[in-house]
Amino acid sequence: MNLPTPEQLIDRLVEQLAPVLGPESPPNLALVGMHTGGVWVMEALVQRLGLQAVPSGVIDTSFYRDDYAQRGLHGDVKPSRIPFEVEGRDILLIDDVLNTGRSVRAAINLLFDYGRPASIRLAVLVDRGGRELPLCVDFTGIRLDQPQVSRIDLLRDETGRLTLEATEKP
Repeated sequence: MNLPTPEQLIDRLVEQLAPVLGPESPPNLALVGMHTGGVWVMEALVQRLGLQAVPSGVIDTSFYRDDYAQRGLHGDVKPSRIPFEVEGRDILLIDDVLNTGRSVRAAINLLFDYGRPASIRLAVLVDRGGRELPLCVDFTGIRLDQPQVSRIDLLRDETGRLTLEATEKP
């Protein structure tokens, strides 16, 4: 499968987000990237949109997933860090690949443990479809409906270069 590059997809996100966030971003705005790929996408968006002054945080949903009992603890759990007041904030939640929606549901649950946001909007690099929960994407780099693909992963090398890797079902 030929996918656009992460850089092209981030460009598409920037085009969608610039009118909404731009230099005059809402005063209540905060960004939250989901470990690990969502954090990388968030970092790129902060740079390209000039959002360095906007509060940002990172979350790992490992303990909030509904399949935690079946899968156990993932080997590379990262700490969540929300260094701002969530209560009343307009949150832009950022992830790399959205499929069933279960990780996003877990992220929303985690955010509500910090407070009640005014709103949560979702930006993803790749929307794979296949939703199992009633979630919608507000901003996306690309929407795919590829049943032959079992996984799409965002990878980052030691230089910081991002790549997408699609694994087809056997």
